[in-house]
Amino acid sequence: MEVHHISSQHIDFDLLEKIISTKCKLALSESAAEQITKCRDYLDKKVANISTPVYGINTGFGSLYNKNISSDELTTLQENLVMSHACGVGSHVPSEIVKLMLLLKIQGLSYGKSGVQLQTVQRLIDYFNNDVIPLVYTQGSLGASGDLAPLAHLSLPLIGKGKVIYKNEIADAEIINNKFGWQPITLQSKEGLALLNGTQFMSAYAVWCIMKAKQISEWADITGALSLDAFDGRIEPFHHLIHEVRPHRGQIQTAINMRQYLDGSEIISRPKKHVQDPYSFRCIPQVHGASKDAIDYVSFVVFVEINSVTDNPTVFPEEDLIISAGNFHGQPLALALDFLAIALSELGSISERRTYQLISGQRELPPFLAPNAGLNSGMMIPQYTAASIVSQNKQLCSPASVDSIVSSNGQEDHVSMGANAAVKCAQVVNNLQNILAIEWLNAAQAIEFRRPLRSSNFLEEKVSAYRLTVTFNTADRILSDDIAHTRKFLFGV
Repeated sequence: MEVHHISSQHIDFDLLEKIISTKCKLALSESAAEQITKCRDYLDKKVANISTPVYGINTGFGSLYNKNISSDELTTLQENLVMSHACGVGSHVPSEIVKLMLLLKIQGLSYGKSGVQLQTVQRLIDYFNNDVIPLVYTQGSLGASGDLAPLAHLSLPLIGKGKVIYKNEIADAEIINNKFGWQPITLQSKEGLALLNGTQFMSAYAVWCIMKAKQISEWADITGALSLDAFDGRIEPFHHLIHEVRPHRGQIQTAINMRQYLDGSEIISRPKKHVQDPYSFRCIPQVHGASKDAIDYVSFVVFVEINSVTDNPTVFPEEDLIISAGNFHGQPLALALDFLAIALSELGSISERRTYQLISGQRELPPFLAPNAGLNSGMMIPQYTAASIVSQNKQLCSPASVDSIVSSNGQEDHVSMGANAAVKCAQVVNNLQNILAIEWLNAAQAIEFRRPLRSSNFLEEKVSAYRLTVTFNTADRILSDDIAHTRKFLFGV
C-alpha cells in the first residue's frame, strides 16, 4: 500500500485524485511532525507564563472573547467548544467528501501554525487510513468563522463522542475507537479552536467539484461532437482562424478538441444543405470554452486555499507571536464556488438545447428519434427531464456569496455563506452529469439514423463501447434505466 507523507509541500488536484482513487495511506513527514511539536511546545510555555488574555487560548469564543478562563479549565473549554458547536442538520455529507475534509484538515494542521498536539493530528490520520469517516451534516456552517458546525462533527470522535461511518454502517464513535484501541484525545489549550476554525468543509466540496468538473468538461466536448455529427452539423465554426482572432484559452482548446474528435468523420465532411447551425452547436467553443476558463480560475483559488493555514488564532513560534485574525473567512471560496456553479450550469443549459434539436424532427432525423413515431414516444420525455434539471440548476445558481447574516451577538457581523455555495455547487455537478447523460443517450440514438455513413473513429469507438451497456432504442422502454446506465458509462457513478 502506497503511503503519502504529509509535509509543507504543496498538494495539487492530481495528488489528491491519486490519494483518494488509490486508497493511499497517509503519514506525517519528519519535518511536519517537528513543526507540529515545536508549535505545541511553544504554546505550552506561552500559556504557562502569560497573564494577559489571548483569544481562544485562555478566553471564551466569539462574542464571549472577553471571558477569561483559568488554566485548570482549558481542556474543558476546548471540549465544550467541540460539543457545543456540533449543531449540524440536514443530509449526511458524502463519505468521499468527508474523507477529503480529513485530508485537508491534516494538511492545514501540518504546517505547525495551529498549536495542536502531534497525537491529535495522528488520530485524524488514523481515521483516514482506516476509513473511519465522521458523520458530518450538510447544513450549519456560515462559512465564517470557518466551517464551525461541520468541523465540530468531524472532530467529535477525537474526544470519543459523535458518530462515524465504518464499513458502510453508522456507529457511535466511542465503539469504533474502542475497536481500534484508540483512547479519547485530551484536548489542550487552543486545540478545539484549531480543529473547528478553518475552511475544510468548503474546501473539500470545492476539490470534489473541481475534480468532477474537469471530467465533465471533457465529456461535454465529446458529447457535443457526437451530437453535432448526429445533427449533420458543419465543421467550419471550429476552424482555427476563427479562434485565433478571439483567443480565449478555453475557446481555443474546445475548438481543437472538436476538430480532433470529428477528424475523419464521413458525416461531417459531406456537403451540407444548410449554411448555419443553431447556436447550441455553432457556439460550442465559445460556451464550453468560457466554462473551461472558469474552471481554471476556480482551480487556482482552491489550490491556494488547500495549501493555506485557515484556523484562528495563528501561532508563529519563530516570531513569538500569536495573532488573532480572519483566515477562516470563506469569501474566496464562496465567490469561486458560485462562479463554478454558474459555469457548470451553462454546460447543462447548452447540452439540453442540443438534445432538443436532435429530437425535433429536423435534418432527416425522425421525430423524437423513434423508429416508429406515434406508436412509440421515443426520446420525447428525456428532454423534459433534462429541461427540468436545467431549470433547477438555474435556481441553484442564485449566489450564496452575496448573503450575510449577523451572528455571535454582532461580533461575527459578516459571513461568506460559502458552505451553502459549496453544497449548491455539488448539486449542480450531480445534475449536470444527468443532463449530459441524456444528451449522449440521444446523440448515440441519432447517429444510427446516419448509417451507412460513419462518424470519426474516435466517436465510433465510444459509441461501440456504449452499446455494450445501452442498446439502440427500437421500441419504447423504461428510459430512466438507460439514463442511469449512460451516466455510469460516462462518469462511473
